[in-house]
Amino acid sequence: MSALEWFAHKPLGGGIFWIQERFYESGNRANIWLVRGSERDVVIDAGLGLRSLPDYLRDAGLLAPAEGAGPRPLLAVATHVHFDHSGGLQHFDEVAVHSAEAAALLHGDNYEAVTWLSDREVARPPRPGWSARQFRVPPVRPSRLLQEGDVINLGDRQLTVMHMPGHSRGSICLHDKDRKILFSGDVVYDGSMIDWLPYSKISDYVVSCQRLMELVDRGLVEKVLPGHFNMFGAERLYRLASNYISQAGVCHKISTCAMKSIASIALHVANSRITSQ
Repeated sequence: MSALEWFAHKPLGGGIFWIQERFYESGNRANIWLVRGSERDVVIDAGLGLRSLPDYLRDAGLLAPAEGAGPRPLLAVATHVHFDHSGGLQHFDEVAVHSAEAAALLHGDNYEAVTWLSDREVARPPRPGWSARQFRVPPVRPSRLLQEGDVINLGDRQLTVMHMPGHSRGSICLHDKDRKILFSGDVVYDGSMIDWLPYSKISDYVVSCQRLMELVDRGLVEKVLPGHFNMFGAERLYRLASNYISQAGVCHKISTCAMKSIASIALHVANSRITSQ
């Protein structure tokens, strides 16, 4: 299967494209965002990596050439290293990730990447004989380590890094302040926020949600482009963040601790099988 078959995209205007993996039919299917700038293009999250995303961008004509030269520089930014967002980073020359998860990406740590893929989630295998048992996030050396407050300069637009741990220790949002757009990764999306994975931390998540609410209070976000599901606005962002804080009590912490233990054991078992194959 070619990259052109595997992916599909939708232009949103303003140099932003929404890209998805057509045959990965799962609630874990991540949104991929292409943001074009006058000097640099950025891909936010990269999907599973079963087909080459850069090939798709090129073949679909989404990479506009720089003046008198080839395509503009292309940077892939991982909002975090979970497998559904980081598997495709292997196909990019320039990769950025928060420093807290750089080692996991460098060493191909599929425990921290929470790699968990089944054959039934892939409607059409990317090549003959492919099996989900073979899938793992390969080691990738980041070319840029991100920190809170860093700015990714695209020329005519800037994306500010906001370190928002909780879902994972290196989770980030990217904030386009001028356009009041927040690329939120898995920090927040229109669904249940997951805080029971390895390196998830409820207390960090509460602080991150407080920061999200502050962005709304200050009028700094009007549109959220999340890591999963559909886009939404500031009012919904505020409600999702405030709901999480209100539910993060003792009972939630106890149940989350139990789920985290089960998930940790399952991931250790699954990834030991992958390593031994």
